Amino acid sequence: MAAELHPRSGKLIGLSNSNRTAQRNQPVQEFNHGLVLSREPLRDRDVFTVRIDKKVNSWSGSIEIGVTALDPAALDFPSSATGLKGGSWIVSGCSVLRDGRSVLEEYGRDLDQLAEGDRVGIQRNTRGELHLWVNGQDCGAAASGLPPRLWAVVDLYGKCTQVTVVSCEPPPPSAEKETETEAEAEREEEDEEEEEEDEVVVCGSREDAGMAALVNVAAMNGTMNGEEVPELSCSHSRPDKFPNNLEPETVLTEHQLFDVFNNAIVSLYRSEDEGRGGDVGGGGGATGTDSSSRNDRGSSSGGGAVNGDSGGVSGGGDGGGSTTNSPTGNGGVGLGAVTGSMTTNDALLFHEKCGTLIKLSNNNKTAERRRPLDEFNNGVVMTNRPLRHNEMFEIRIDKLVDKWSGSIEIGVTTHNPNNLDYPATMTNLRSGTIMMSGCGILTNGKGTRREYCEFSLDELQEGDHIGLMRKASGALHFYINGIDQGVAAAQTPGVVYGVVDLYGMAVKVTIVHNHNHSDRLRRNNAIMRALSPDVGRPRPSLSLTPDPDGLDRLLFHPNCGLKAAIISDGRTALRPHATDDFNHGVVLSSRPLRSNEVFQVRIDKMVDKWAGSIEIGVTTHNPAYLQLPSTMTNLRSGTWMMTGNGVMHNGTTILDEYGHNLDRLKAGDTVGVVRKEDGSLHFFVNGVAQGPAAWNVPPSVYAVVDLYGQAAQATIMDDMADLPPLPEDSSEGPMAMSPGSPCSIGGTNTVNDLRFHQLHGTNAVITNGGRTALRQNCRSEFNDAIVISNRCLRDGEMFEIVIQKMVDRWSGSIEAGVTAIRPDELEFPNTMTDIDYDTWMLSGTAIMQDGNTMRNNYGCDLDSLTTGSRIGMMRSASGDLRYYINGVDQGVACSGLPPEVYAVIDLYGQCVQVSITSSSGPLDNSLCTSNITEKSFPIHSPVAGVAHRLHGKHGKNVVLLGEGCQAVRVGGYAHGIVFSAKELKTDELFEVKIDEVDEQWCGSLHVGLTTLAPPELPSCPLSGLSPSLPQLRTKVTWLLCGSEVRRNGLLQRQNYGCSLDRLTVGNRVGVKRCSDDTMHILIDGEDMGPAATAVAKNVFAVLDLYGRVTAVSIVSSSVMEDMESIKAPSLSSDSCSEGEEDSTPVREVESEPCALVPTAMAFLENHGKNIQLSNQNLTAARVSSYNQGLLVTAQPLARQQLFQFQIDRLNPSWTSSLSLGVIGHAPDRLNFPSTACCLKRSAWLLQRDSVFHNSLKICENYGPNLDTCPEGTVLGLLVDANSCLHLYVNGMDQGVAAQDIPSPCYPLIDLYGQCEQVTIVTNNVPAVGGESGEARCQGDMEKADMVDGIKESVCWTPPPEVNPNKTCEYQALCSRFKELLTLPDGYFNEDAKFNLCYCESCHKLRGDEAYYKRGEPPRDYALPFGWCRFALRIKPHCEVSNALKKWHIAYHGTSVGALRRTLDHSQLLSGTSSIFSVSPVKTEGPNGYSEPEENSSPAGREVPRVQLSPTMRYSGLDTFAPKVQFRDPRSHRCHQAQVGFQVCVRPGSYKVGPQTLGASEALDPRFSNTEIEWITKEEGGTLLYGLLIRVE
Repeated sequence: MAAELHPRSGKLIGLSNSNRTAQRNQPVQEFNHGLVLSREPLRDRDVFTVRIDKKVNSWSGSIEIGVTALDPAALDFPSSATGLKGGSWIVSGCSVLRDGRSVLEEYGRDLDQLAEGDRVGIQRNTRGELHLWVNGQDCGAAASGLPPRLWAVVDLYGKCTQVTVVSCEPPPPSAEKETETEAEAEREEEDEEEEEEDEVVVCGSREDAGMAALVNVAAMNGTMNGEEVPELSCSHSRPDKFPNNLEPETVLTEHQLFDVFNNAIVSLYRSEDEGRGGDVGGGGGATGTDSSSRNDRGSSSGGGAVNGDSGGVSGGGDGGGSTTNSPTGNGGVGLGAVTGSMTTNDALLFHEKCGTLIKLSNNNKTAERRRPLDEFNNGVVMTNRPLRHNEMFEIRIDKLVDKWSGSIEIGVTTHNPNNLDYPATMTNLRSGTIMMSGCGILTNGKGTRREYCEFSLDELQEGDHIGLMRKASGALHFYINGIDQGVAAAQTPGVVYGVVDLYGMAVKVTIVHNHNHSDRLRRNNAIMRALSPDVGRPRPSLSLTPDPDGLDRLLFHPNCGLKAAIISDGRTALRPHATDDFNHGVVLSSRPLRSNEVFQVRIDKMVDKWAGSIEIGVTTHNPAYLQLPSTMTNLRSGTWMMTGNGVMHNGTTILDEYGHNLDRLKAGDTVGVVRKEDGSLHFFVNGVAQGPAAWNVPPSVYAVVDLYGQAAQATIMDDMADLPPLPEDSSEGPMAMSPGSPCSIGGTNTVNDLRFHQLHGTNAVITNGGRTALRQNCRSEFNDAIVISNRCLRDGEMFEIVIQKMVDRWSGSIEAGVTAIRPDELEFPNTMTDIDYDTWMLSGTAIMQDGNTMRNNYGCDLDSLTTGSRIGMMRSASGDLRYYINGVDQGVACSGLPPEVYAVIDLYGQCVQVSITSSSGPLDNSLCTSNITEKSFPIHSPVAGVAHRLHGKHGKNVVLLGEGCQAVRVGGYAHGIVFSAKELKTDELFEVKIDEVDEQWCGSLHVGLTTLAPPELPSCPLSGLSPSLPQLRTKVTWLLCGSEVRRNGLLQRQNYGCSLDRLTVGNRVGVKRCSDDTMHILIDGEDMGPAATAVAKNVFAVLDLYGRVTAVSIVSSSVMEDMESIKAPSLSSDSCSEGEEDSTPVREVESEPCALVPTAMAFLENHGKNIQLSNQNLTAARVSSYNQGLLVTAQPLARQQLFQFQIDRLNPSWTSSLSLGVIGHAPDRLNFPSTACCLKRSAWLLQRDSVFHNSLKICENYGPNLDTCPEGTVLGLLVDANSCLHLYVNGMDQGVAAQDIPSPCYPLIDLYGQCEQVTIVTNNVPAVGGESGEARCQGDMEKADMVDGIKESVCWTPPPEVNPNKTCEYQALCSRFKELLTLPDGYFNEDAKFNLCYCESCHKLRGDEAYYKRGEPPRDYALPFGWCRFALRIKPHCEVSNALKKWHIAYHGTSVGALRRTLDHSQLLSGTSSIFSVSPVKTEGPNGYSEPEENSSPAGREVPRVQLSPTMRYSGLDTFAPKVQFRDPRSHRCHQAQVGFQVCVRPGSYKVGPQTLGASEALDPRFSNTEIEWITKEEGGTLLYGLLIRVE
């Protein structure tokens, strides 16, 4: 036949050279659609051969070749050869596929490893067998039973971009003769196997084909250790191996040897998986069982590694490890003989000569550095022989220590280890050496490539693989976890040895000999057999015969991550050692996803140890050939993953805030992915679509699940009847809060349990335990983001939110109101004003009912609110709806509301994110300053009052004590069932504490919910009640037994939460039914997540005192009873009326810490790798780089204890600075990331001026910007009695940063960027308040110091402290504007310490309060927040001195043009000097006087009226202080600026009056509009104190 290609081909193929050459177009952009077929059908014995002309490195995978019975003239070409059906056989990589399904996993040469110039051919011989030919070598039969009419198929896939047909003719006679000899040998072997099968069974073991293959190879090559090898009594049955009757002089090539051994090993593993791999050898040698141990993970089960090892398989009775070459058993040869010979002659091992601290073991395959905690170098090891061309030298990291900086280094050297004087580190060698260190390449000790790859060797973990290969072309490549990192050096010498430097953190490594995925398969199977309950069950996924029943079912592929295993017939994936390792848990689907096919998994089990959690996505990589990375986001091609709440493509983030945060999911939650027909990719969380995540995703993609971090086990969800229904989204919402908390009735106080409901608009996302709501895709979507409260508002209860984020893109903003529609009955519209019944909303200034405007010009405008504004709503007992803006009552909005209404927030237009503030009651919060603590309530602590009770009807062995609050089992191990006295309300927690256990029994407490009503039971004792809870089936019962969830005794799910069997005395167990009809179990206050779904509403709590547990007592209280008996503490407020006694209970609460004995705090020895501790672990310094500076204290932070530290040293070379916070888990085994923001489990972090929880921002504009804290700043953390976290700056409380902090918690500090050193200071640093710097607590003040609850400095003087914010950019900008005014320096105070910046960061850093008092008598004034003050020079005479102490403070806005004249006269003037001046008035008496005006008559003297105000919110209005535009000389940006004066005013010289601008809204919450303007007409009654500048 003609050696040509058919003119019809894949859509990207271009043909040339008379249809003999095929080229794939756009090879860098496209990887498939490259199919070509032969022009004519193949004749028998003809080998259709092509030459690889061109390859690219952009993709994985390469050429695929085979045959098909489909006629190319009528073929609808698929995207790749593996998509051919209807009688097609394709060789892809080292696998053979029939009609797209794998029939042979390991065959011949790996086509992906072929290079340009290599030739590959395909043949159908006369016996109907398919043969692959590579560079003229026959790889044996790949398949049999082929039809006679076949066309050759070549797929220019992945890296292969161009081929040329070189021939289509029979092979040379010599090669053909060799093939016939092989076929004859195969037939003889089959006959022998049939004859000897019975004999083998009698001997007690089945002969393994792979073992025989190994021995026969050695026999073909002549001798073993110099002696003849006896012939085995059996032979293998694989037709694609080699003859067993070749002449002794027959010598196999290197490639043939590799193929033979590879296939033999895979046969061994497959036979083991199918239950046939017991004893090997005629005498039944023992199989090693140590393959799963940590120190020998690389060795094969039963000596499967070609090179052998102590855990090998031997014949006869020698067991493992024998290397004798004597016959064993019934003429069998032990594997040790084979491996012993190969180890000595061929295998890559470590050379016996090595670094002074190196210890070799495991037959010189393992190297370990002695004294790793004392020494960090002298750990160089080299290979025992030079590397061959294209030979992989790969090692596995077995052990690391977290002490030193730097880690393993690997490379090649021309030095012979026999002659080398080993250096301390290999990078000290100045000749013939190429090393990879970190992420760079060093040649002869000098850096030649600083950024070689994106992986750093310093960041690899135990279990990661590192490899290198010198190509035949001389190029040196490095491999990280099987991924080629590209060319590291172009011209490497021909003779090089592999070298490894166990430096720094690296302590132990092992050479890995098997580099394909069969080794990974074997290790995973060994783990599965050791830990899975499915031991002995057949594994269809490893069978060569496809299972016809499971062809279309989505399962996990058996090739999975190094630390993962597949069980339950491919439906479940797990990390068996999830508490020891956090990665290497990648699993893929067994087949590509179809268009619109949803791949969904349920999280079965999680561990409470690591940061991060499950990740899900798709990849174009076939799992059969993929070298799986440690995490899927490390893969740099063909991969889309959802991780956290972002989306990554090829390891790069493409969406930051995409959807629900996967790190917040719990056991029972589900995640899914689907590729739609249009090529878009969508993700699902608990069945809720998260929207499009990517576009143009290719059609043939496999689903990927990465069991990372906390995620330990997942199961594929399908329509199987044995799977429980899909759980509702319970990770957020009301169930995140325990409902067993006390609360009060009435209108003034309420429990802090208000949350956003888990049902919401399409574009809304609920985070932060239900307290925060945000609109996703905020720049492309402006509506569909309605959120609603989780319960009805009580009468007089405040529902308040704070605006945290806005975008300057849309018109309109937040809308707020109430609705009588239940959340589960509400069909969420685009905007809430579209609802036409039972809804009341405030939109802008309009009050709307049922979508119609009831009134306009309400007291506030929601569209004018900005970030940080607070909006509150309250329904009064009389049915009135009131709104509160920043705590100020705006009046009645409407009346006649029904009693049960839900709060509604519409995140519309500019408003993007809000959070519930937890303020309660109709309080006027406008006077609350930053040091006021919002009080919440303990969540899980038992409270005084009426507790839950147990019902009088119970099991016959139970006795109730303490008025039904305690239950004791008095005999036996069963009949201990007890019930709650009443039905549980929604979200009501029923919790007990274990009082006694009896260790003579097994089993433990059972807990759950039941529809069985105890009153319906017969009288006690209940001899007819089931002896144990799992047998209680008269009514529907949901229960937890150990870690299994059961419904009426039937198993629903396994591995739920912490096992009850592990509980002991003192542990607490609780159960509740949540509003989404799910049952939740709580252990020691921690919610284990949804255990069961579709739970009935009328249920009782039920307990079974079974086995070990003999006595329990109730520690929870009834919700309604608690409300009647417990009064919640009041919210502290400094807004008392004048003269009111200071008797708020908050004073007593706040004074309690003075009586506490603080715990001595010190830093933990476990810390970031760049940290060095000193001063008895009180001082920590970052010694290198800008990150890896995490610190945590060794002791937990007690409630009400203030932990403080001082910033010792800053380095201005870096940007940003420290962050601090707390973590809610023990730090002893914490794996510290590079920065604190990477902590994603039980972490609360203060960074810049924001608060983060598990890396998600929950609050902005909190406290000062930590990046601006100078050296000497003292920062502190305190968790109050209500589990609220506070930040202290220089002793000043910045208010509540976060709530529901767990106990215990540990302070965390990240020495990042500029901050290089901190020191823990005493816990008794007094609080600093106000501008005076006095160290007095508010509770210690005299009554004379308190007026209206505001602290007063009795002898006020200008603040003497230097502005602590030395690097304030805003102050610098205002200073540059001041310089542009060209005002003489003589007007200003020379001492810069009196210049104060009142920007948000600076005034919070100083701890300034918003309002102060001044003068005799004292009068309020507001600090000029947002302005910058430049102190003016003051005349030092007595009158002025008195003015500083006794005069009042006020403000005066003016124009830039009037500044100079005002300063020249040292007082405020009338006329054109200020826009404040109004028409002059006649002098009424001799007390008024003024200087004559220009051009005025002395006879008609007039006194100017100068207007002032105690707040710049009034004086700084544009009317009084017009804006001017200027260009900043530094940044060249244009800004607008205003100016004004801070003045001292003589008491009695001015008149207080109303504002004159006609404003209807309150301008300052402290001052009424009727008293906000002061007018003076006395010359000399004002004294200029400071120039104020504000820049926008």
